[in-house]
Amino acid sequence: MSIAYLGLGANLGKRRETIKRALEALDAAGVRVAARSPLYETEPVAPDPQPPYLNAAARIETDLPALVLLELCLDVERVLGRVRPPGKQAAARVIDIDLLLYDDEIIDEPPDLVVPHPRLLARPFVRIPLADVALPGLVHPVTGAALDVAAADPSVRPFKSSGQ
Repeated sequence: MSIAYLGLGANLGKRRETIKRALEALDAAGVRVAARSPLYETEPVAPDPQPPYLNAAARIETDLPALVLLELCLDVERVLGRVRPPGKQAAARVIDIDLLLYDDEIIDEPPDLVVPHPRLLARPFVRIPLADVALPGLVHPVTGAALDVAAADPSVRPFKSSGQ
């Protein structure tokens, strides 16, 4: 059994419901969601104006190899309505599921599978929810940076429910 960490984000539609449905779909596919962070709201990091994101992280337990897990995450995104416009990596999205960590492995299988996620350390909207679900002592497998703690950041706000 492997332990992996996922980052989830949504800024279109019923954001909270879509993140919930994504975790339920993963669970239904045999990936056990062991812990889920609270939701955080953040402004998009994109060149075009977009609605705010809801972000979360999950610690999962799985027997799936990393590449199969990534494919499952991409399938869940598609089922929930994710569209990837060509050339628009920072486009608004119904759901985004990133494989952040897979055990303590370092995986580089271009073009799609790079673990740990290459921008994990630079994104407070990933680091803060990740710290909420990290097992004690979790460290970045390349840098050794502690991932079970994260500095507060004013751009990452606890989500106050308003039906979204």
